[in-house]
Amino acid sequence: MTFTILNTQPRNPLVAAALFRRAGAHRRSGGGARQQARRDLLAELSRADRHFDGRSAATRDRHSP
Repeated sequence: MTFTILNTQPRNPLVAAALFRRAGAHRRSGGGARQQARRDLLAELSRADRHFDGRSAATRDRHSP
């Protein structure tokens, strides 16, 4: 014996597509997070270096005694 159940309302096609894709969290991948952390670290070191002696590292290296 076969039972047929009819839907009273049509299904939302957008929900079905989202469930099929298994939409995940919207955040950086591991590699992207590492690259951003490296850029942040280099920027912080550059700011600390300039704050330490008042000159940029490139200027200090060219005119060092």
